[in-house]
Amino acid sequence: MANIMVVDDEESLRELVAAIFSSSGDHVTAASSGQECLDMLEREKPDIILMDMMMPGMSGRETTEKIRQSPAGKNLKIAFLTVARFSETGKDALEKLDVLDYITKPFDNDELVRRVKRLL
Repeated sequence: MANIMVVDDEESLRELVAAIFSSSGDHVTAASSGQECLDMLEREKPDIILMDMMMPGMSGRETTEKIRQSPAGKNLKIAFLTVARFSETGKDALEKLDVLDYITKPFDNDELVRRVKRLL
């Protein structure tokens, strides 16, 4: 059983991801913003974070940069869940942030589960 945190400003997406992973016995917590994610990380220790890239306020990239600045966040597994398609430059930036994968929306539910399980 994995502890998965999903960070996305779209409630329907948070609910979908929670339903997908809860049905396989995983524990899912959800944050609706980058700031809420950072606040939750003071209490929660997820095995992986599925982070939306484009959110109002603090983007997924900015949130990830802040997570990586803390000792506890240096080794956290993070994958982006995004509508964005990355160029080679973008992929280099993800590597610098130590982002393990980026999964494009809309996604196939089974493919999402496979990719997350592989990262865990």
